[in-house]
Amino acid sequence: MKILIVVPSLGSVYGGTSKIAIELAQALGKQNIEVDLVTTDANGSTRLNVPLHTWVDEKNYRIKYFPYWGWDDYKVSWSLTKWLFQNITNYDLVHTIAVFSIPNLIAHWLCQVNSIPYVMNPQGMLEPWALSYKAWKKRIYYNLIEKPVLQRANAIQMLSSSEAKNVETLKLKTPTIIIPNGLHRQDFEKLPNPELFYEQFPDTRNKNLILFLGRIDPKKGLDLLAIAFGRIHAQFPETHLIIAGPDNIGFLPTAKEYFANAGCLEAVTFTGMLTGSLKYAALAAANIYVAPSYSEGFSMSVLEGMASGLPCIITTGCNFPEAAKANAAYVVDIDADAITNALIQCLQSPQQAKEIGTRARQLIFEQYTWDSIAKKLIQVYTTIIKNQSIPTLN
Repeated sequence: MKILIVVPSLGSVYGGTSKIAIELAQALGKQNIEVDLVTTDANGSTRLNVPLHTWVDEKNYRIKYFPYWGWDDYKVSWSLTKWLFQNITNYDLVHTIAVFSIPNLIAHWLCQVNSIPYVMNPQGMLEPWALSYKAWKKRIYYNLIEKPVLQRANAIQMLSSSEAKNVETLKLKTPTIIIPNGLHRQDFEKLPNPELFYEQFPDTRNKNLILFLGRIDPKKGLDLLAIAFGRIHAQFPETHLIIAGPDNIGFLPTAKEYFANAGCLEAVTFTGMLTGSLKYAALAAANIYVAPSYSEGFSMSVLEGMASGLPCIITTGCNFPEAAKANAAYVVDIDADAITNALIQCLQSPQQAKEIGTRARQLIFEQYTWDSIAKKLIQVYTTIIKNQSIPTLN
């Protein structure tokens, strides 16, 4: 079986989607599937320092980068388009990650022309909040361009049961499969010494640390978190909030204003994007993880917080009802009062919070590793290629 993964970009500034594409390719390749990944050299306002137009051999897969030019949120690569025209028929199935993407759109059209099956993974971009953001532009693009390719896909990969339910409102006729994102268990079995994090950010030492790990973006709910943290910091002055993530759209001044207005900016450390050992050290240093998002497909950082054994406070917008069902996280409404109450509960009942963190770690290790997810996807690929009915997966 030969699979092509198409993703518009792999730059670290794009957060979870880039990480997911790479780790999915690794996991599929580990199962003895031949996997190629094609993408552009986009990385926000800069470009990736990578070789172009040539295969780069990675562990269990290979990747080829193409130059692009872009406007607003859209990226166009003439050389990638040419390559897809010439090579897409060499693959048994194409798996695209992200929607509202020109490279992916071209891949979908070429799959249709050449009768190549394709699976689409929107990564939460069809969620109601996501569609309402810049709504007029997305509505036109969706109705004229995106919806037809969604309708002709062999399957749409949903990341959670709640995301699948939300997408039902779009009345698509395409079969949906619920297969989440995952992580590598070995990355979280033993976290590094938190001292590495304290050395970089000494103001966090000897504090009760609350960690937000994600992009500085309107959909991440930092306005709600500012209100909630302002309230609990007045009651628990030893608390300190870490905002760890990149600012790709110039939203940082607005975010800081939220905390200034809440009277707690001095107790907040903005670290920028954390990667590698420093990110894992931040998870080791933290006492509580919080994701106050308005909308997510299926957050990689939530998985990371849970796999680290942290008590995690996440909103219903994070699309992880399975965590609530397993009593493995505090899943609350998208509301500052609800986030405040959950933080107070964590701080006042540390033993209960610890038990929730332990259940969270167990849930992720049992059900959300890339090995198990790759096996489920291969089962779906096989049935599609054989033109059989797509199985129901649990």
